[in-house]
Amino acid sequence: MDGQKQEPQEGDPLMRPSTDQHPLYEPICDACRTVHDPEIPVNIFDLGLIYTIIVKDEGEVEIDMTLTAPGCPVAGEMPGWVQDAVEMVVGVKRADVALVWDPPWGMDMLSDEARLELGFM
Repeated sequence: MDGQKQEPQEGDPLMRPSTDQHPLYEPICDACRTVHDPEIPVNIFDLGLIYTIIVKDEGEVEIDMTLTAPGCPVAGEMPGWVQDAVEMVVGVKRADVALVWDPPWGMDMLSDEARLELGFM
């Protein structure tokens, strides 16, 4: 592989699987929880906006994220907020954050914590 993302093929999962067994995975998730959508009083991780976290052995991180809507006023800024937060994690050398729209975000992606915070439970 040449470091480029490959185009999805038929039958591939909608989201790339995260490397959730890597020791940096949980600290990266915690860093993502420090970023909030300014219009919704819940962090972006619990909102379900972080789709994939890939941690490579060299301390490089790839994150696929989305927004609640393509017209989100902070669409140009939020990936940078996530990158800044993740690059503060000890052991992370670089974070690349890609904004993706497929699959589209939906309310079913909210964590139980977010549902409780927003009054849906």
